[in-house]
Amino acid sequence: MKATGIVRRIDDLGRVVIPKEIRRTMRIREGDPLEIYTDRDGEVIFKKYSLMNGLGEFSAQLCETMHKTTARPVLITDRDTIVALSGLPRQELLEKRVSVPLEHIMEGRQIYQRREEAPLIPVSEVKSDVNVLIAAPILSEGDVMGCVVFAGGPEEPPLGETEFKLAQTISGFLGRHMES
Repeated sequence: MKATGIVRRIDDLGRVVIPKEIRRTMRIREGDPLEIYTDRDGEVIFKKYSLMNGLGEFSAQLCETMHKTTARPVLITDRDTIVALSGLPRQELLEKRVSVPLEHIMEGRQIYQRREEAPLIPVSEVKSDVNVLIAAPILSEGDVMGCVVFAGGPEEPPLGETEFKLAQTISGFLGRHMES
C-alpha cells in the first residue's frame, strides 16, 4: 500500500471524500461501485468493484471460443482492465489497464470498427502494438460494464461483417447476463 499524505475526516453521516487527484489516477468516476475491505491492523481499503471480474472464467471461455472460430485475437474488458483474452500473450495484457481511446469508445456506447484510413487505437496502455479492430461496449441496465474487442497488429486489415456481428452478439449477451 502506498501512502498519499492526504488526510480526510469522516462527516456526521459517515462519508469520506476521496480526493479528485486519487479519483483521476485510479479512474474512479461518479457512481462507480467500491468494495470495502478491512484488516486486522484497522485498515479500511476501498477497491473498485467490477462485475466483469466475477465472470472471469466465463469470459475466458467466450474469448477462447471466439478465437477458435475466427482465428482472431479476442479480449473482454471491464471499464478499466483486460479481464480475459485469447490469441495474445496473457502475461503482457491480462489485468492491464485499457487505453484511454478504448475507454472513450466504451463511453460512446457505440460499436467501433476500424477503417483503413483510421488512426490505430491501442488496446492497452502498456502494449501499443496490439490495436483495436472492433470494439463492442457491454451495456447492462444502461451502464457501460466493459467491452468485447477483436484485436490485431498495426498491419492488420479491417475486419468484416462476421466479426462485427459476433462482437455485437457477445457484448449483448454479456450485458443481459449481468442483468439477471
